[in-house]
Amino acid sequence: MPRPDSLSLREARRVAIAAQGFPNGAPNSIPDATPDTDPVEARHVRRLIGRLGLVQIDSVNVLVRSHYLPLFSRLGPYEAALLDRLAYGGKRRALFEYWGHEASLIPVEQQPLFRWRMARAERGEGTYGELARFATERRPYIDSVLAEVAARGPMGASELSEAGRGAGGWWGWSDGKRALEYLFWAGLVTTAGRRGFERLYDLPERVLPAAILDTPTPEEAEAQRALLRIAARAHGVATERDLRDYHRLDLADARLRIAELVEAGELLPVTVEGWDRTAYVIPDLRIPRKAPARALLSPFDSLVWERQRTERLFGARIRLEIYTPAHKREHGYYVLPFLMDERIAARVDLKSDRKAACLLVQAAHAEPHASVDAVAPALAAELRRLAGWLGLERVTVVGTGDLAPALARALGDGQAC
Repeated sequence: MPRPDSLSLREARRVAIAAQGFPNGAPNSIPDATPDTDPVEARHVRRLIGRLGLVQIDSVNVLVRSHYLPLFSRLGPYEAALLDRLAYGGKRRALFEYWGHEASLIPVEQQPLFRWRMARAERGEGTYGELARFATERRPYIDSVLAEVAARGPMGASELSEAGRGAGGWWGWSDGKRALEYLFWAGLVTTAGRRGFERLYDLPERVLPAAILDTPTPEEAEAQRALLRIAARAHGVATERDLRDYHRLDLADARLRIAELVEAGELLPVTVEGWDRTAYVIPDLRIPRKAPARALLSPFDSLVWERQRTERLFGARIRLEIYTPAHKREHGYYVLPFLMDERIAARVDLKSDRKAACLLVQAAHAEPHASVDAVAPALAAELRRLAGWLGLERVTVVGTGDLAPALARALGDGQAC
């Protein structure tokens, strides 16, 4: 197959959807798993996260915690405990927590690729300057916290013998939490498990597989090139900004490494219709003939988390409105884009009313290009599937938006929860 030097916007969308592992659109789709028919097993989850490279963690639980949603979007209903076991199931765990794209679950085999970031953190370099300053100013306290974890771990920040005061910066964290998060950033402790959503810290040698810890540490440049290779495959087609954002690489590092990968023939520059900057693809890129996936996307899904890329690909200006005052929100609080037939067709603000066993649609909006009559039944079917996975009995539209009336009719549920 000849190497492409340009892609139409439609081809770019298909490539991006396929690269992200959505069924029916990927030329190498997740084997042995048919959504909603065959049971999803741990190997399918591992394979998918290996393909994505990482899954972002978020604490908001108004619907379900965000890291569970990307797997549902791609594999269909699955046992959420599968992900917990892979992330926290003893020394045979397949995933570990670290700062990838924000806090993330990452295949444990990739842990050596982040040691350069851990080393920079230990030296007080990198993104989190306030934590670095805290570690420099409070070194004896940091050392005492590490010693306490070594003696007592796994443990949460609330269990430290001297948790310290809660301060204004860093979300009001106590000194103990700051110390533990610095140690986590530096790779001197890691996540052993979670109590509710509270992170439990322990030493890496008591948590991570010995084979991983014994893996030689790659050179910084090679590790960064490896992360960019992962990002390139997970994106399908991506600009420099997209590639470096996937693992939050510094601009200077990413620019050098991308140039090296281009020179080595591991990334190919291409133009994309309507894009005002160069994009990159892998040499063995395959362009799907179609990508008819239908899925509700977490606000933190890797298909849409880089907002400028989402707007370039789908023409949808998506903004996280959780921290926006209610009266200024356009689409709602916890808004999930609805992917339908290669486009983002709608957005729904969802909430799990667990006491009433009901999935609440607090707002529903169709995108300008979408047909309400076509979107409503497809979205209704996906909402019912989501409700079933969450153990909720009904889906009820309780809010507004131009799609809300047609969606309520498609759901056929006029009963209030």
